[in-house]
Amino acid sequence: MIHRNATVAVVGAGDFIGSAIARKFASEGFTVFAGRRNGEKLAPLVQAIEAAGGRAQGRTLDARNEADITAFLAEADAHAPLEVCIFNIGANVNFPFTETTERVFRKVWEMACYGGFLTGREAAKLMLARGQGKLFFTGATAGLRGGVGYAAFASAKFGLRALAQSAARELGPKNIHVAHLIIDAGVDTAFVRDRIRAREGDAALENLDPGRLMSPESVANAYWQLYQQPRDAWTFELEIRPFGERW
Repeated sequence: MIHRNATVAVVGAGDFIGSAIARKFASEGFTVFAGRRNGEKLAPLVQAIEAAGGRAQGRTLDARNEADITAFLAEADAHAPLEVCIFNIGANVNFPFTETTERVFRKVWEMACYGGFLTGREAAKLMLARGQGKLFFTGATAGLRGGVGYAAFASAKFGLRALAQSAARELGPKNIHVAHLIIDAGVDTAFVRDRIRAREGDAALENLDPGRLMSPESVANAYWQLYQQPRDAWTFELEIRPFGERW
């Protein structure tokens, strides 16, 4: 593996999509700075990357905390130039509209929208100083249209999409590639499979359509493809879904 003099910061490096993104960029020579609420849970990811010859560091991080985000990205940039920053916090919840509490609505917005603002702003400051960078936001179909039970989640993801659009228009001419990815399907994880079983029964899981779920690795490859785009053909919004997903 050829190591690059560059870092990628993954804010929201969860067990599935976030970890897959971290592994992909590490395999391409980036030093990965991975952050999540419970940083100790990143130990297996860091160990796996290092065992494969890559470089990674895990940090405990509250994306809603301005000081946390600023320090995390500054540390990554001090290690090696911050070339890519990926905001990957989901905060997917479902509550009936009249049962959505003020606390739930505010917390989801803070995690999925406000955290994206803090991450994007601080990453952009570091990238603008060098005149280049990549800033990718993980969105969802809920950022395009609301749905039953998704008042909190959709509101946050609508906001994140608007944030990404505004940043792209402002930062694109300054050589910062801003992109918003719409994840339009479930990701193939034990959690998602358990939810399918609970809603639809064992038979539905045993006969699961192979086109229904996406693997985390396939999603991570989409981020890598965005990274590779030349600046005369940048994508702003990328919708990804398995072939069997209805839309």
